[in-house]
Amino acid sequence: MSAIVTIGIDLAKNVFAVHGVDDTGKSVLVRPSVARAKLLELIASLPPCLIGMEACSGAHHWAREFQNFGHTVLIMAPKFVIPYRLSGRRGKNDAADAAAICEAVTRPNMRFVPIKSIDQQGQLMVHRARQGFVEQRTATFNRIRGLLSELGIVLALKAAVVRREAMARLEDLPGWANTVIGDLLSEVTHLDERIAQYDRHIALMARHSTEAKRLMQLSGVGPTTATALLSTIGNGHDFKCGRQLCAWLGLVPGQYSSGGKQRLGRITKAGDPYLRSLLVLGARAVLAAAKNKSDPISRWAVSLEQRRGYWKAIVAIAAKNARMCWAVLSRGEAFRLPA
Repeated sequence: MSAIVTIGIDLAKNVFAVHGVDDTGKSVLVRPSVARAKLLELIASLPPCLIGMEACSGAHHWAREFQNFGHTVLIMAPKFVIPYRLSGRRGKNDAADAAAICEAVTRPNMRFVPIKSIDQQGQLMVHRARQGFVEQRTATFNRIRGLLSELGIVLALKAAVVRREAMARLEDLPGWANTVIGDLLSEVTHLDERIAQYDRHIALMARHSTEAKRLMQLSGVGPTTATALLSTIGNGHDFKCGRQLCAWLGLVPGQYSSGGKQRLGRITKAGDPYLRSLLVLGARAVLAAAKNKSDPISRWAVSLEQRRGYWKAIVAIAAKNARMCWAVLSRGEAFRLPA
């Protein structure tokens, strides 16, 4: 067998596809079906080479394992691999995906996903769990509103109003309706406690992180946003500039330019919606407080709202905060807040 220089692995739960090529591009390793228990053994038996994978469940775990054997591991977004599978007209199957990954990982302009450490993944789990509890609480409030509307009791959307009004009318509800609404209100209280507990976890993570403390010096960036950014992008060195981070977060307009004519569309909303929503919420807080401040950023935010409207100003502030967060992470101690 010729020396393998590049490997593409199509990840799965139990059965993986592996495709390897030599320095001439000839396929020298084609394993369309590798059991999960045999994958590490196969990779360990190969000389150090470049391994490409798609960003999916387990990708960061496998990347760390393969790096222990001396391999160079790169992870790509699945949407960047699709054109290489279609170009070969191979059809859609695991072996074709592995071959496409093997080809895509060698492209000079390919963009890659930074490999997360186990600590980063653990911190992200805290955020994902908290996010799930918040969604459950919202769903429970909506269930309460929907059930009460069947009895002719229509409540406002605001969570505090639903909680107060449902509790006030609980004793007047007949039979099983009283039982159901009471149980749902108890579930809301339980979820409140869980969310508060995870808020404390996030605050603890922020207190023990020097980078998070630096991020929290920025207006509109609190413990949740700071720790979420750190666990997602690390030191930010995978982005060449702050604008690249903004584009990755979907905080820049889409381009439809041609013939030297610039055409900008709507905000793309690409990337992680959780991070983007945190930055947007922080921007709303910045704009609300800017009207009582006189620093340059506050004056800029107020004038931007007057010229372009509320929501465009919010997105612009969120994008500026994202760029400043990148500067804090990439420059470290050298970063200084603008006067």
